[in-house]
Amino acid sequence: MYDYDLVVIGSGPAGEKGAVQAAYFGKRVAVIEKSPALGGACVNTGTLPSKTLRETALFLSGYRQREMYGLSCGIDGAPSVPELMCRQAPVTGHEGQRIAANLARHKVDLLEGAASFLDDHTLEIAMAEGAPRRISTDVTLIATGSTPHRPAFVPFEDPEVDDSDSILRLDRIPRAMIVLGGGVIGCEYASIFAALGTRCVIIEGRDQILGFLDGEVNQLLTEELRGLGCEILFKREVVEVGRSGGKLHCRLSDGSDLECERLLFAGGRAGNTRTLGLQRVNAVADARGLLKIDEHFRVAGVASGRVYAAGDVIGFPALASVAMEQGRVAVCHAFGFEYKQKVASQFPYGLYTIPEVSMIGETEESAKKKGLDFEVGRARYADNARGQIVGDVSGLTKLIFDAKDKKLLGVHIIGERATELIHIGAAVMHFGGRIDDFIEQVFNFPTLGEMYKYAAYDGLGRLHARNKVIAQ
Repeated sequence: MYDYDLVVIGSGPAGEKGAVQAAYFGKRVAVIEKSPALGGACVNTGTLPSKTLRETALFLSGYRQREMYGLSCGIDGAPSVPELMCRQAPVTGHEGQRIAANLARHKVDLLEGAASFLDDHTLEIAMAEGAPRRISTDVTLIATGSTPHRPAFVPFEDPEVDDSDSILRLDRIPRAMIVLGGGVIGCEYASIFAALGTRCVIIEGRDQILGFLDGEVNQLLTEELRGLGCEILFKREVVEVGRSGGKLHCRLSDGSDLECERLLFAGGRAGNTRTLGLQRVNAVADARGLLKIDEHFRVAGVASGRVYAAGDVIGFPALASVAMEQGRVAVCHAFGFEYKQKVASQFPYGLYTIPEVSMIGETEESAKKKGLDFEVGRARYADNARGQIVGDVSGLTKLIFDAKDKKLLGVHIIGERATELIHIGAAVMHFGGRIDDFIEQVFNFPTLGEMYKYAAYDGLGRLHARNKVIAQ
């Protein structure tokens, strides 16, 4: 009846995994991608490029080796732009090839062009050359991703003003940079450039950066950013950005006027839905271009219920890792596959700042707000042999656990390899484990993972001391 069982619009994390999931179970699938490069923002302008830039900056700046054993391992002079960007093309190119091979292996058709809806089951593809093509489909998965939000008051036409896409195409490493926004993107880029010697100023309208983090970890990260040389201005709003006397200026709500050599606007992202013809299927995007979906990822308003959406285009949490699972779950629901019914209720967050931060589950603040009876256990990198070896003496592993049954409720890590280490705690939480499980396990020595054991010991000590006081 239809040309395809499933058509996926977009080849990013949600699109690729959703398409392959359906093809694995024998469905006829096509992916429509308007860009010659596969992988969406994740591969080409966001996740992978920025994380590659971070690792290159760490290597070229000698940051990890600063003051370690009294040695200095930094390169002579400021790194050039070709040096800074040397790993971008190999990493993103390899991932694009992997996606293409994965689609081909599962016999997914790849159609190049810009898709728009004609009705619930018909899509039109505008080709680079020639007449538009129409295809029919039983199910459509919208996985078009997002692009940087660009408010009107920021003059992005100015060559010294960037968003999180254009900053990757910079022509030189700036001596100074103003970052508008203390969210994930702003803090990541500020720390990267600060490690390279750029004097960075972060302007944040709230009273803290990254308000979703555990308060203690947030404070540690703030201190680390300042230690890198970042100045952080809280409770200030940007009133105007423009040129005066030939120089770029940023005027703030407190009346201050900052001269900018380079300005990065990091104020969130917007869903790529404007050209999809959503009105033809009775779907509506919000002011940021995001789609509303139900618990099965079906797009609200579509009468047939056969149009789904996943990934950045539906908003929070806008993580590549979660987007992959959303794509799989959406497709499984659409075709009644019992393979994967839901996205995990808890998932890790990874911040690729310098230093790394990762978390899962409850923070101290959220546990208090919920009225939970909890206790905390901590282990510091400074007290860990591997932490001393790698030169990270300011990191922290923090466990939140139930005071009654010692069930693990949350894990928070700041320091080297935090985004890798978090998976140990995430696995224990998934299986409903307790902090005793860390004590009973044997960890390689010396490893950073061993901190879980000593954070558990610390937590048990605190719990014992608290119970002793109560008993008295």
